[in-house]
Amino acid sequence: MRFDHKALSRLSKQGLSLEELDKQFDEPFDLEVELLKAQGLQLIYKEERFWFDSAFTPLKSDTFCIVDIETNGSKPQKHQIIEIGAVKVCNNNIIGRYESLVQCDNISYHISEITGITVKDTQDAPPLADVLREFHEFLGTSIFVAHDVKFDYTFISAMMKRVGLLELMNRSLCTIDLTERTISSYRYGLAYLNEQLELYNEATHHRALSDAITAAKLFKHTLQYLPDDIVTTEDLINFSKEAKRLKRPKFDPAKQVKEEKSVQ
Repeated sequence: MRFDHKALSRLSKQGLSLEELDKQFDEPFDLEVELLKAQGLQLIYKEERFWFDSAFTPLKSDTFCIVDIETNGSKPQKHQIIEIGAVKVCNNNIIGRYESLVQCDNISYHISEITGITVKDTQDAPPLADVLREFHEFLGTSIFVAHDVKFDYTFISAMMKRVGLLELMNRSLCTIDLTERTISSYRYGLAYLNEQLELYNEATHHRALSDAITAAKLFKHTLQYLPDDIVTTEDLINFSKEAKRLKRPKFDPAKQVKEEKSVQ
């Protein structure tokens, strides 16, 4: 089963009738609903229609799982995850952490230079299937959040399919999209934002848990600048995709500060 784009939008904003939702399913209705829950997506029946649970969940009471992965390449068809890190956030508090290296026998010198992870580091790590099962249990039905969420979400989902698990169906949120609509910045890379906003002084860029913590701090920082009408989780997701992006500065303020210091 795959929701079409129109159905996804209506589950978020208008709801779907029983008949409309059933048209999206290949298997019996009750079985499909249970499969969706197993894949991280909860539907609720309200006002005689089906909705994403997140359409009625207040931001302060929902759980967001901020995720980061390191991989040995950019293509899930032939590469794999070598490290995964995640933190759960609820009501602005970190309530859980997950971190694991993944057994891998092919990590290029270039990837090791970027991440600091070598094949030797992963020799005693658990295999991909075990890590993904643990991560999937940790994620549950939380909102999947990442900095460039499309990459992390798609890569993890492809890895789950590779090892025989169900693909992800969790609602997702991109911290790049959210930051572009709440904070005016010359660049929106995680390392740049971390430096400019002083989010996480102990950060080690390109290590999964460290980047997940940094992204979690960025996520919490952006929530300060939301309009008052963003009340539910689905409001936030829609805002991150549809609100107008803030205008970027023409010049890099970080570069200007460095130049001024060098003159002094």
